[in-house]
Amino acid sequence: MLVFAQSKELQKSRPKKGEGLNAFMLRHKLSPQNDLDEFLILNKGHFGKNNSLLMHVNYLIPSKEVTLTNALYGKERASFPLESSDMKGTVFYLVAGHGGPDPGAIGKYGNHELHEDEYAYDTTLRLAKKLEENGAKVHLIIQDEDDGIRDEKILKYDNHETCQGQTIPLKQIDRLAQRTKKVNQLFNKDTEKYRRCIILHVDSRSKRNQIDVFFYHYKKSKNGKVLANTLRDTFDEKYNKHQPSRGFEGTVSQRNLYILRNTTPVSVFVELGNIQNYRDQQRFVIADNRQALANWLYEGLKKDFDRYNK
Repeated sequence: MLVFAQSKELQKSRPKKGEGLNAFMLRHKLSPQNDLDEFLILNKGHFGKNNSLLMHVNYLIPSKEVTLTNALYGKERASFPLESSDMKGTVFYLVAGHGGPDPGAIGKYGNHELHEDEYAYDTTLRLAKKLEENGAKVHLIIQDEDDGIRDEKILKYDNHETCQGQTIPLKQIDRLAQRTKKVNQLFNKDTEKYRRCIILHVDSRSKRNQIDVFFYHYKKSKNGKVLANTLRDTFDEKYNKHQPSRGFEGTVSQRNLYILRNTTPVSVFVELGNIQNYRDQQRFVIADNRQALANWLYEGLKKDFDRYNK
């Protein structure tokens, strides 16, 4: 990911009654230490004694728009603005399930096939972008340089995915070991205190079995359990708001899965729904629904980070 800044149109603002220079700058998210000289030059001739603010003056507010770039999001979404610093100081290791020689579960949707790895990957990209937009550092463990974020209903299957440039092995245990090793290597290089691993999959059950999003954590991970419950509670809140008559039945449970057992950071394994069930399939084939999944996961992660910082 690259980061660069570009100027945008300056805003104007008047001071509030009794508001000093420092308070005025802080209200407009300026640093009295780092941004003072620019502010004084920009508004030269419009101050009272000792650079005091004048109540009748509309002061120009120096500002910059920070633009991030990540080619993995596709040409149309590769450049995007930094929306906030809410997640600054966090690192996320995002693992989209399956990939490469392994498409994962396959569902039938009319005359089409839905491949688990494609929908897990698209949702993972959307979550990654949302996190980066708000100041987080993100490592995408599984990558496909060709796909980017896609808005089609039917996501075309390919086997181009890599584990950060490394060919994904055919044997399952080797695939799991490869991505787990990559997460741990990156974890050991990162220095941020809040580091979390999120693994996204799509389940496969009987066509009649409609399921909600559910969450796994490793049995010995207290923070993993807390995070899983926070994510689950966030989805419950969203369903109560958007589908109050439906309710939410997603669960949290412990599992002794290889990647949960062996990754160093606190990890949660997320199953997004049943790829065989028609109603669950709407959660995947509609791009806005994939984005909603990403947004709700983001909100749960932010709640967990805010709790961690208390």
